[in-house]
Amino acid sequence: MPNRLPAILRAVSFALLALPFVLGVKPAGAEGYPTRPVTIIVPYAAGGATDILARILGDALSKKFGQPFIVENRPGAGTVIAANAVAKANPDGYTLLMGTSTPLAINATLHRHLSYDPVKDFVPLALVAKVPFVLVVNSDLPVRSVADLIAYAKEHPGKLSYGTSGPGSPHHLYMELFKSMTASELVHVPYKGSVPALQDVMAGNIPVMFVDLAPSLNLIKAGNVRAIGVSSAVRIPELPDVPPVGDAVKGFEAVAWQMMAAPAGTPAEAVDKLHTALKQLEEQPDIAQKIRNLGTIPVVTPPVPEMKDFVKTEVARWGEVVKSSGATVD
Repeated sequence: MPNRLPAILRAVSFALLALPFVLGVKPAGAEGYPTRPVTIIVPYAAGGATDILARILGDALSKKFGQPFIVENRPGAGTVIAANAVAKANPDGYTLLMGTSTPLAINATLHRHLSYDPVKDFVPLALVAKVPFVLVVNSDLPVRSVADLIAYAKEHPGKLSYGTSGPGSPHHLYMELFKSMTASELVHVPYKGSVPALQDVMAGNIPVMFVDLAPSLNLIKAGNVRAIGVSSAVRIPELPDVPPVGDAVKGFEAVAWQMMAAPAGTPAEAVDKLHTALKQLEEQPDIAQKIRNLGTIPVVTPPVPEMKDFVKTEVARWGEVVKSSGATVD
């Protein structure tokens, strides 16, 4: 009997281990992601388009998975604080970033000593939306088209100024791209946000700027500023009579984008589940309409490998514009 004891103990141990599967119960640690609340960190203050988009998606993901997806705003340092926090977080799928082209592409060159790597430190989960900008001018400026603006700038080299929300912002880089593609001279005037810059365009203190749709649409429709072009390759439904800048400047396209991402090393199960869920949400008409209501263009996300290549391409593309503009925050 004593000689048989180890064999009996092994048999009992095996039976105990097999019991959960016989009963249809998964052992601890294999319940499947997610099993607790997930935090979505937004690098901007509450109330903006990226914050609202994160809450739209977070609410839908909560309903789908039966776990809270909690939005946390961490603005500051030009999106670096939030992006760095997610990049350095435990890669377990429970800390996500609702990022934009700024933290996930532009910052790579704008900051000489960036504390994270947009390519190596994140895995993209879903490309959610693209953000077209509008080229607007003061209503009294004798300019009614992009061609008019180019001609006017060449007739008055260095006399036109343009407003932005700060060095390295999309507002800044889109105009720098425009300048380089049209050989135009315009002087950069940075503000602490796009709204005060837009207010100065309306007042005539500066004549022109690229601005996102959310703060500008009502002013455009009221005639307080004049829209002469959109930065996307196609017209947008909100301004159907405004042509793309690319119609006058061949090859011009400049849109910001919004992407959900997780820290590199996040388990494949979590990445696959989130990617699939977000893709399904993007295909829902009600979600797509909510995205359009933010002045952004819904995108049905490509696969994860394609998004990784997209981020690399965007880092390189905007890196060249940043370098040519001389913009830096270091």
